[in-house]
Amino acid sequence: MAFAYIVRDQSAVHFVIFTVHQWVDVFTRQIYSEELVKNLRYCQENKGLEVYGWVIMSNHIHLILRAKNENLSDIIRDFKKYTAKKIYQLIKDNPEESRKAWLLTTLSFEGRVWFWEEGYHGEEIWDKPFFQSKLDYIHLNPVRAGIVAKEEDYLNSSAADCYGLRTPHLLPLVHFG
Repeated sequence: MAFAYIVRDQSAVHFVIFTVHQWVDVFTRQIYSEELVKNLRYCQENKGLEVYGWVIMSNHIHLILRAKNENLSDIIRDFKKYTAKKIYQLIKDNPEESRKAWLLTTLSFEGRVWFWEEGYHGEEIWDKPFFQSKLDYIHLNPVRAGIVAKEEDYLNSSAADCYGLRTPHLLPLVHFG
């Protein structure tokens, strides 16, 4: 699922999807999801990334983001590059990873890590109704996948934060509008 999406307005709020190479179910292990959250938090604290909503599914992530410094493409590039290497290394170093050999082979090509599919899907969010539709889409993803009955019960999502059911938040969220 490679997309040639180009962020035209680097300061606008965007809905984005990043997919693991070959749709491999990496994020079934919490250690890898935690690494993603940790790196998103780093981008918030050090690169000016604003997060409005998020969900980590087994083989892709959905985010609603904005860059305070008008450099969203740079942040996305750096985030994907760093997390690819870091999660690949976590897989390599994880003695409990039963799929290690297969994952390491599948997520590399000619000696290089190929964790994320190239490019990503993105859409600029221009108003509150469109934002709400994307936030609902993100939060209902685990429900549609049959993982949970209620969106706020899914741990790797901002749904519980948006409903005020989890404090502290895993990631600080920004209010749209």
